[in-house]
Amino acid sequence: MSDGHIAGIDIGSRSIELVVLNDGKPVCQIKTPTTFDPLRQCEKLIRQVDAQSFVATGYGRKLFADSAQGINVTTITEIQAYALGARHLLPEARTVLDIGGQDTKVIALMESGKVAKFEMNDRCAAGTGKFLEFMATALQIPLEAFGDFALESNKRIQINNMCTVFAESEATSLMARGEKAENIAMGLHLAIVQRTLAMLRRVGGEHPIVFAGGVAHNRCVRKLLDEQLGQEVVVPDNPDMVGALGAALFGRRALAAAADGPRA
Repeated sequence: MSDGHIAGIDIGSRSIELVVLNDGKPVCQIKTPTTFDPLRQCEKLIRQVDAQSFVATGYGRKLFADSAQGINVTTITEIQAYALGARHLLPEARTVLDIGGQDTKVIALMESGKVAKFEMNDRCAAGTGKFLEFMATALQIPLEAFGDFALESNKRIQINNMCTVFAESEATSLMARGEKAENIAMGLHLAIVQRTLAMLRRVGGEHPIVFAGGVAHNRCVRKLLDEQLGQEVVVPDNPDMVGALGAALFGRRALAAAADGPRA
């Protein structure tokens, strides 16, 4: 079945991802910052692609759907989108971990791929990409280099506060006592991983685990997760795109179901 071009758009707090499928295969993947005007950013993205329908997910999905004019838009939750995207990339996946800009999601999957249970931290920046960004700025390290910087540490210290304000105060106090910035960076990464492990335990956290979201690019977080879990997490080639891919796949399934028509 030729399904034409179907686009999935994941409107997150920090970035927007767009994936276009044609005959079930990604033919376009675009990422842009959300900024303070997500609708304008969405408009810029959709003008770049030729798609017959859009499926939106992420925190801005309803805003996008309500404002869309002249295009076919449906919405699905982030949980649905990430489950579909991860399972497509790794059919045997049993858990999805997404550490994004301002939330963390852990999704347990049944053998069939359906969602069994999930947990989401979306009320506090602790343990998210925003926390890493804030602390990287405090230590004057570029965010994209923060993980590699932490891996240069020669010891692992404990950071007791996950609140960004108190964590910065604790980091400043440690530096005043002569602690190396690399060791502080490692302590901050450890704090995030420990928080993530607690979430994984609460939902079951069976392997294989697909690690999605922007923080999946961070080598230190990946290394610490692998160490603590005793098994490697699976990081897709484009971990940022998992949600948008899942949204597009949902659209393709819906189109196929409509084409088949109602069953007798």
